[in-house]
Amino acid sequence: QVQLVESGGGTVQAGGSLRLSCAASGRPANMYRVGWLRQAPGKERDFVAQIFSYGGNPHYADSVKGRFTISIDNAKNTVYLQMNDLKPEDTGIYYCAVDVPPFVAEYDYWGQGTQVTVSS
Repeated sequence: QVQLVESGGGTVQAGGSLRLSCAASGRPANMYRVGWLRQAPGKERDFVAQIFSYGGNPHYADSVKGRFTISIDNAKNTVYLQMNDLKPEDTGIYYCAVDVPPFVAEYDYWGQGTQVTVSS
């Protein structure tokens, strides 16, 4: 019922920037949490950033703090991840995911992912 579509991935050189978008088919709930996660080949999926529906309490993994910014545009039903000063270790498939009440599962909805490749 709820669909998430990521876009904005691509290939950039180290030091470059990308802005990822996560568009939702309507609002999952009045209150929800949106997370960005990434997975490199042969590695586990790792948390990158999260934000709540009201735009509160953005939180980041230490590895991206100061370089990435998560934001939400309620009018467009879209969450963004601005990625600056990209490093080769940022390479991976980036997923957005949404956690809705009663907040039992870690995430309830997932997007299809978008590939980010950072070359040196």
